[in-house]
Amino acid sequence: MEIGAELDWDTDAWSEVRTRAQRAGRAYIWLNLVEQRMRAVVAAVLRPVYEPVHGDEWVVAAAGPAGQEWVQRAVAVREVSRRKGYLLDPADDNVLSFLTLPQLRELMVQHWPCFEPYYDDRRDVELALDELEVTRNVVSRNRALSQTVLAQAERASARLLEILGAGSGAPSADRLPVDAVEDLVGDRYADVVSVHSDRVRLQRQLPAEDLFGGARRVDAIGIGLNLLVQNFSGRRLVRLAEAGCRVRLLFLNPASSSVKRRERELGLRKGELSRSVEMNILHMRRVRASLRDPGAFQIQVFDETPRFTAYLVDGDGPGGLAVVQSYLRRARGMEAPVLVLRGGGRGGRDGVVRHGQEAEAGLFETYREEFESVWTDSRPVS
Repeated sequence: MEIGAELDWDTDAWSEVRTRAQRAGRAYIWLNLVEQRMRAVVAAVLRPVYEPVHGDEWVVAAAGPAGQEWVQRAVAVREVSRRKGYLLDPADDNVLSFLTLPQLRELMVQHWPCFEPYYDDRRDVELALDELEVTRNVVSRNRALSQTVLAQAERASARLLEILGAGSGAPSADRLPVDAVEDLVGDRYADVVSVHSDRVRLQRQLPAEDLFGGARRVDAIGIGLNLLVQNFSGRRLVRLAEAGCRVRLLFLNPASSSVKRRERELGLRKGELSRSVEMNILHMRRVRASLRDPGAFQIQVFDETPRFTAYLVDGDGPGGLAVVQSYLRRARGMEAPVLVLRGGGRGGRDGVVRHGQEAEAGLFETYREEFESVWTDSRPVS
Protein backbone atom coordinates (compact mmCIF):
# COMPACT_ATOMS: atom_id res chain seq x y z
CA MET A 1 0.00 0.00 0.00
CA GLU A 2 1.35 3.42 -0.92
CA ILE A 3 1.46 5.95 1.92
CA GLY A 4 0.94 9.53 0.71
CA ALA A 5 1.95 11.51 3.80
CA GLU A 6 2.85 15.13 3.10
CA LEU A 7 6.09 15.82 4.99
CA ASP A 8 6.92 19.29 3.71
CA TRP A 9 5.95 22.44 5.62
CA ASP A 10 4.34 25.22 3.65
CA THR A 11 4.79 28.95 4.28
CA ASP A 12 1.98 29.12 6.82
CA ALA A 13 3.39 26.21 8.81
CA TRP A 14 6.85 27.77 8.93
CA SER A 15 5.34 31.08 10.00
CA GLU A 16 3.50 29.35 12.83
CA VAL A 17 6.53 27.47 14.15
CA ARG A 18 8.69 30.62 13.99
CA THR A 19 6.08 32.47 16.04
CA ARG A 20 6.07 29.63 18.57
CA ALA A 21 9.87 29.62 18.75
CA GLN A 22 10.05 33.40 19.18
CA ARG A 23 7.52 33.39 22.02
CA ALA A 24 9.16 30.42 23.70
CA GLY A 25 12.56 32.12 23.40
CA ARG A 26 11.32 35.31 25.04
CA ALA A 27 9.66 33.32 27.84
CA TYR A 28 12.79 31.23 28.35
CA ILE A 29 14.96 34.32 28.83
CA TRP A 30 12.60 35.69 31.49
CA LEU A 31 12.41 32.31 33.24
CA ASN A 32 16.18 32.03 33.12
CA LEU A 33 16.61 35.44 34.75
CA VAL A 34 14.11 34.59 37.49
CA GLU A 35 15.69 31.19 38.17
CA GLN A 36 19.17 32.66 38.43
CA ARG A 37 17.91 35.34 40.80
CA MET A 38 16.05 32.78 42.94
CA ARG A 39 19.17 30.61 43.09
CA ALA A 40 21.30 33.55 44.19
CA VAL A 41 18.78 34.57 46.89
CA VAL A 42 18.47 31.03 48.26
CA ALA A 43 22.26 30.65 48.37
CA ALA A 44 22.77 34.03 50.05
CA VAL A 45 20.23 33.29 52.80
CA LEU A 46 20.52 29.55 53.46
CA ARG A 47 24.21 28.83 52.81
CA PRO A 48 25.40 30.70 55.96
CA VAL A 49 22.88 28.69 58.01
CA TYR A 50 23.69 25.16 56.76
CA GLU A 51 27.18 25.23 55.26
CA PRO A 52 29.12 25.67 58.52
CA VAL A 53 27.72 22.34 59.75
CA HIS A 54 27.12 20.33 56.54
CA GLY A 55 29.77 21.71 54.18
CA ASP A 56 29.18 20.98 50.48
CA GLU A 57 26.06 19.00 51.38
CA TRP A 58 24.30 22.07 52.73
CA VAL A 59 21.61 21.97 50.01
CA VAL A 60 20.74 18.35 50.90
CA ALA A 61 20.51 19.32 54.55
CA ALA A 62 18.36 22.36 53.78
CA ALA A 63 15.94 20.23 51.72
CA GLY A 64 15.35 18.03 54.77
CA PRO A 65 13.24 14.84 54.82
CA ALA A 66 10.43 16.51 52.81
CA GLY A 67 12.74 17.26 49.90
CA GLN A 68 14.82 14.08 49.92
CA GLU A 69 13.39 12.76 46.66
CA TRP A 70 13.97 15.83 44.48
CA VAL A 71 17.27 16.82 46.03
CA GLN A 72 18.69 13.31 45.53
CA ARG A 73 17.51 13.46 41.92
CA ALA A 74 19.44 16.73 41.52
CA VAL A 75 22.52 15.09 43.06
CA ALA A 76 22.26 12.20 40.58
CA VAL A 77 21.91 14.54 37.59
CA ARG A 78 24.94 16.46 38.77
CA GLU A 79 27.02 13.27 38.94
CA VAL A 80 25.97 12.24 35.44
CA SER A 81 26.85 15.70 34.16
CA ARG A 82 30.26 15.45 35.78
CA ARG A 83 31.02 12.07 34.20
CA LYS A 84 29.89 13.11 30.73
CA GLY A 85 31.66 16.46 30.84
CA TYR A 86 28.52 18.60 30.64
CA LEU A 87 29.73 20.96 33.35
CA LEU A 88 31.57 23.64 31.43
CA ASP A 89 31.60 26.23 34.22
CA PRO A 90 33.02 25.34 37.66
CA ALA A 91 30.52 27.77 39.19
CA ASP A 92 27.74 25.32 38.24
CA ASP A 93 29.38 22.31 39.87
CA ASN A 94 27.06 22.30 42.87
CA VAL A 95 23.70 20.78 43.75
CA LEU A 96 21.97 24.15 43.90
CA SER A 97 22.59 24.71 40.16
CA PHE A 98 20.60 21.56 39.38
CA LEU A 99 17.47 22.54 41.26
CA THR A 100 14.46 23.65 39.23
CA LEU A 101 12.41 26.79 39.87
CA PRO A 102 9.70 24.89 41.83
CA GLN A 103 12.39 23.30 44.00
CA LEU A 104 14.02 26.65 44.70
CA ARG A 105 10.57 27.95 45.61
CA GLU A 106 10.11 24.98 47.98
CA LEU A 107 13.37 25.81 49.76
CA MET A 108 12.31 29.43 50.17
CA VAL A 109 8.81 28.58 51.46
CA GLN A 110 10.10 25.84 53.76
CA HIS A 111 12.59 28.26 55.35
CA TRP A 112 10.50 31.42 55.11
CA PRO A 113 11.48 32.67 58.61
CA CYS A 114 15.04 33.00 57.25
CA PHE A 115 13.80 35.07 54.28
CA GLU A 116 11.23 37.12 56.17
CA PRO A 117 13.68 39.85 57.27
CA TYR A 118 14.38 40.61 53.59
CA TYR A 119 10.93 40.34 51.99
CA ASP A 120 7.66 41.82 53.18
CA ASP A 121 5.09 39.35 51.93
CA ARG A 122 5.60 35.68 51.15
CA ARG A 123 2.26 35.69 49.33
CA ASP A 124 3.52 38.18 46.73
CA VAL A 125 6.44 35.89 45.89
CA GLU A 126 4.22 32.81 45.65
CA LEU A 127 1.60 34.51 43.48
CA ALA A 128 4.24 35.64 40.98
CA LEU A 129 5.75 32.14 40.91
CA ASP A 130 2.27 30.63 40.41
CA GLU A 131 1.80 32.80 37.33
CA LEU A 132 5.17 31.67 35.97
CA GLU A 133 4.49 27.97 36.47
CA VAL A 134 2.06 27.81 33.54
CA THR A 135 4.66 29.34 31.23
CA ARG A 136 7.44 27.12 32.59
CA ASN A 137 5.44 23.98 31.85
CA VAL A 138 4.56 25.15 28.33
CA VAL A 139 8.16 26.09 27.47
CA SER A 140 9.71 22.95 28.97
CA ARG A 141 7.36 20.75 26.92
CA ASN A 142 7.68 22.82 23.73
CA ARG A 143 3.96 23.51 23.47
CA ALA A 144 2.36 26.56 21.90
CA LEU A 145 2.57 29.67 24.07
CA SER A 146 -0.12 32.26 23.49
CA GLN A 147 0.66 35.98 23.39
CA THR A 148 -1.56 36.48 26.44
CA VAL A 149 0.33 33.94 28.55
CA LEU A 150 3.68 35.33 27.34
CA ALA A 151 2.67 38.87 28.36
CA GLN A 152 1.51 37.58 31.74
CA ALA A 153 4.82 35.76 32.23
CA GLU A 154 6.85 38.87 31.37
CA ARG A 155 4.86 40.97 33.84
CA ALA A 156 5.15 38.33 36.56
CA SER A 157 8.90 37.93 35.94
CA ALA A 158 9.54 41.68 36.11
CA ARG A 159 7.45 41.94 39.29
CA LEU A 160 9.24 39.00 40.89
CA LEU A 161 12.68 40.38 40.03
CA GLU A 162 11.62 43.66 41.61
CA ILE A 163 10.37 41.89 44.75
CA LEU A 164 13.59 39.89 45.03
CA GLY A 165 15.65 43.07 44.84
CA ALA A 166 17.47 42.49 41.58
CA GLY A 167 18.94 46.00 41.66
CA SER A 168 19.42 48.69 39.01
CA GLY A 169 20.45 46.22 36.31
CA ALA A 170 17.09 44.43 36.32
CA PRO A 171 14.53 44.94 33.54
CA SER A 172 12.83 48.21 34.35
CA ALA A 173 9.19 48.97 35.15
CA ASP A 174 9.57 52.63 34.16
CA ARG A 175 8.02 54.55 31.23
CA LEU A 176 8.90 51.84 28.65
CA PRO A 177 9.99 48.68 30.51
CA VAL A 178 13.31 47.23 29.42
CA ASP A 179 12.51 43.96 27.71
CA ALA A 180 14.77 41.06 28.63
CA VAL A 181 15.35 40.22 24.97
CA GLU A 182 16.16 43.83 24.19
CA ASP A 183 18.62 43.93 27.07
CA LEU A 184 20.43 40.82 25.85
CA VAL A 185 20.59 41.42 22.08
CA GLY A 186 20.31 45.19 21.96
CA ASP A 187 23.89 45.69 20.76
CA ARG A 188 22.81 44.37 17.36
CA TYR A 189 20.51 47.35 16.93
CA ALA A 190 22.43 50.17 18.65
CA ASP A 191 19.91 51.75 21.04
CA VAL A 192 16.76 51.18 18.96
CA VAL A 193 14.05 49.76 21.19
CA SER A 194 11.33 49.35 18.58
CA VAL A 195 10.30 50.36 15.06
CA HIS A 196 6.72 51.19 14.06
CA SER A 197 5.32 51.67 10.57
CA ASP A 198 3.40 54.78 11.66
CA ARG A 199 2.60 56.89 14.72
CA VAL A 200 -0.77 55.19 15.31
CA ARG A 201 0.97 51.89 16.00
CA LEU A 202 3.53 53.65 18.18
CA GLN A 203 0.83 55.14 20.39
CA ARG A 204 -0.77 51.75 20.94
CA GLN A 205 2.43 50.62 22.64
CA LEU A 206 3.59 53.96 24.01
CA PRO A 207 0.77 56.48 24.57
CA ALA A 208 1.72 60.14 24.99
CA GLU A 209 0.80 59.95 28.68
CA ASP A 210 3.31 57.12 29.23
CA LEU A 211 5.99 58.89 27.20
CA PHE A 212 5.76 62.37 28.71
CA GLY A 213 4.12 61.73 32.08
CA GLY A 214 6.56 62.13 34.96
CA ALA A 215 9.34 63.45 32.72
CA ARG A 216 12.14 65.57 34.18
CA ARG A 217 13.04 67.07 30.83
CA VAL A 218 11.40 67.20 27.40
CA ASP A 219 13.27 68.43 24.30
CA ALA A 220 11.28 68.35 21.06
CA ILE A 221 12.06 69.42 17.51
CA GLY A 222 9.87 69.24 14.42
CA ILE A 223 7.41 71.10 12.23
CA GLY A 224 4.34 71.20 14.46
CA LEU A 225 5.14 68.75 17.32
CA ASN A 226 1.65 67.25 17.12
CA LEU A 227 2.52 64.17 19.17
CA LEU A 228 3.04 66.41 22.19
CA VAL A 229 0.75 69.36 21.49
CA GLN A 230 -2.31 67.44 20.32
CA ASN A 231 -1.98 64.29 22.42
CA PHE A 232 -0.90 65.70 25.79
CA SER A 233 -3.24 68.27 27.28
CA GLY A 234 -2.16 71.78 28.21
CA ARG A 235 -3.32 71.18 31.76
CA ARG A 236 -1.05 68.13 32.04
CA LEU A 237 1.83 70.15 30.60
CA VAL A 238 1.29 72.84 33.21
CA ARG A 239 1.32 70.27 36.02
CA LEU A 240 4.40 68.64 34.55
CA ALA A 241 6.28 71.94 34.37
CA GLU A 242 5.16 73.00 37.84
CA ALA A 243 6.49 69.67 39.15
CA GLY A 244 9.96 70.66 37.89
CA CYS A 245 10.10 69.38 34.31
CA ARG A 246 12.19 71.53 31.97
CA VAL A 247 10.71 71.85 28.48
CA ARG A 248 12.33 73.09 25.26
CA LEU A 249 10.23 73.11 22.10
CA LEU A 250 11.60 73.81 18.63
CA PHE A 251 8.98 74.52 15.95
CA LEU A 252 9.58 75.19 12.28
CA ASN A 253 8.99 78.90 11.70
CA PRO A 254 5.44 79.05 10.25
CA ALA A 255 6.47 82.05 8.13
CA SER A 256 9.46 80.33 6.56
CA SER A 257 9.77 79.15 2.97
CA SER A 258 10.30 75.60 4.29
CA VAL A 259 6.69 75.47 5.45
CA LYS A 260 5.51 76.48 1.98
CA ARG A 261 7.64 73.77 0.37
CA ARG A 262 6.26 71.20 2.81
CA GLU A 263 2.69 72.25 1.98
CA ARG A 264 3.40 71.64 -1.71
CA GLU A 265 4.95 68.24 -0.98
CA LEU A 266 1.88 67.12 0.94
CA GLY A 267 -0.59 68.67 -1.48
CA LEU A 268 -2.06 70.99 1.16
CA ARG A 269 -3.82 74.26 0.50
CA LYS A 270 -1.66 77.36 0.73
CA GLY A 271 -1.25 78.43 4.35
CA GLU A 272 -2.88 75.29 5.81
CA LEU A 273 0.26 73.88 7.42
CA SER A 274 1.45 77.33 8.44
CA ARG A 275 -1.80 78.01 10.34
CA SER A 276 -1.60 74.60 12.02
CA VAL A 277 1.92 75.31 13.29
CA GLU A 278 0.88 78.79 14.46
CA MET A 279 -2.02 77.31 16.43
CA ASN A 280 0.30 74.82 18.12
CA ILE A 281 2.75 77.59 19.04
CA LEU A 282 -0.06 79.75 20.42
CA HIS A 283 -1.30 76.84 22.51
CA MET A 284 2.18 76.31 23.95
CA ARG A 285 2.50 80.05 24.65
CA ARG A 286 -0.71 79.89 26.70
CA VAL A 287 0.75 77.00 28.67
CA ARG A 288 3.94 78.96 29.28
CA ALA A 289 2.01 82.07 30.33
CA SER A 290 0.22 80.13 33.08
CA LEU A 291 3.44 78.97 34.74
CA ARG A 292 5.06 80.54 37.76
CA ASP A 293 8.45 80.06 36.09
CA PRO A 294 8.06 80.66 32.34
CA GLY A 295 11.81 80.16 31.94
CA ALA A 296 11.32 76.45 32.53
CA PHE A 297 9.18 76.26 29.40
CA GLN A 298 11.09 77.58 26.38
CA ILE A 299 9.71 77.90 22.85
CA GLN A 300 11.87 78.65 19.81
CA VAL A 301 11.56 78.49 16.02
CA PHE A 302 14.07 77.50 13.34
CA ASP A 303 14.20 78.37 9.64
CA GLU A 304 16.17 75.41 8.28
CA THR A 305 14.82 72.59 6.12
CA PRO A 306 13.13 70.16 8.57
CA ARG A 307 14.78 66.76 8.37
CA PHE A 308 13.15 64.90 11.23
CA THR A 309 10.94 65.27 14.26
CA ALA A 310 12.24 64.05 17.61
CA TYR A 311 10.93 63.97 21.17
CA LEU A 312 13.71 63.39 23.70
CA VAL A 313 12.47 62.62 27.19
CA ASP A 314 14.99 62.79 30.05
CA GLY A 315 17.72 62.90 27.44
CA ASP A 316 20.27 64.39 29.84
CA GLY A 317 20.64 61.23 31.92
CA PRO A 318 20.26 57.44 31.98
CA GLY A 319 16.87 55.94 31.24
CA GLY A 320 15.81 58.50 28.63
CA LEU A 321 13.63 57.73 25.62
CA ALA A 322 13.45 59.31 22.19
CA VAL A 323 10.74 59.06 19.53
CA VAL A 324 12.16 59.94 16.10
CA GLN A 325 10.54 60.23 12.65
CA SER A 326 12.11 61.24 9.36
CA TYR A 327 10.08 63.48 7.04
CA LEU A 328 8.97 61.72 3.87
CA ARG A 329 8.00 63.68 0.77
CA ARG A 330 4.42 62.42 0.46
CA ALA A 331 3.63 61.26 4.01
CA ARG A 332 2.30 63.29 6.91
CA GLY A 333 3.88 62.90 10.31
CA MET A 334 1.15 60.52 11.46
CA GLU A 335 1.99 58.18 8.55
CA ALA A 336 5.81 58.17 8.73
CA PRO A 337 7.81 55.29 10.26
CA VAL A 338 8.85 55.76 13.90
CA LEU A 339 11.99 54.77 15.80
CA VAL A 340 11.96 54.50 19.58
CA LEU A 341 15.44 54.90 21.09
CA ARG A 342 16.61 54.29 24.64
CA GLY A 343 19.25 56.57 26.13
CA GLY A 344 22.03 55.55 28.47
CA GLY A 345 23.77 53.12 26.11
CA ARG A 346 24.23 49.37 26.37
CA GLY A 347 26.26 47.84 29.15
CA GLY A 348 26.73 51.17 30.88
CA ARG A 349 25.27 54.58 31.64
CA ASP A 350 27.69 56.67 29.68
CA GLY A 351 25.73 57.02 26.45
CA VAL A 352 27.88 54.68 24.34
CA VAL A 353 27.20 51.31 22.76
CA ARG A 354 29.85 48.68 23.37
CA HIS A 355 30.82 45.91 20.92
CA GLY A 356 33.72 43.95 22.40
CA GLN A 357 36.49 46.48 22.86
CA GLU A 358 34.90 49.11 20.64
CA ALA A 359 32.66 51.93 21.80
CA GLU A 360 30.51 54.14 19.63
CA ALA A 361 27.78 56.69 20.20
CA GLY A 362 24.23 55.43 19.93
CA LEU A 363 21.50 56.95 17.78
CA PHE A 364 19.97 58.63 20.83
CA GLU A 365 23.10 60.70 21.28
CA THR A 366 23.16 61.56 17.56
CA TYR A 367 19.68 63.09 17.67
CA ARG A 368 20.33 64.80 20.99
CA GLU A 369 23.39 66.54 19.51
CA GLU A 370 21.39 67.52 16.43
CA PHE A 371 18.70 69.06 18.64
CA GLU A 372 21.30 71.08 20.55
CA SER A 373 22.84 72.30 17.30
CA VAL A 374 19.53 73.53 15.88
CA TRP A 375 18.53 75.00 19.25
CA THR A 376 21.69 77.12 19.27
CA ASP A 377 20.84 78.58 15.83
CA SER A 378 17.13 79.11 16.50
CA ARG A 379 15.39 82.17 17.94
CA PRO A 380 12.97 82.44 20.86
CA VAL A 381 9.24 83.02 20.60
CA SER A 382 8.17 85.96 22.76
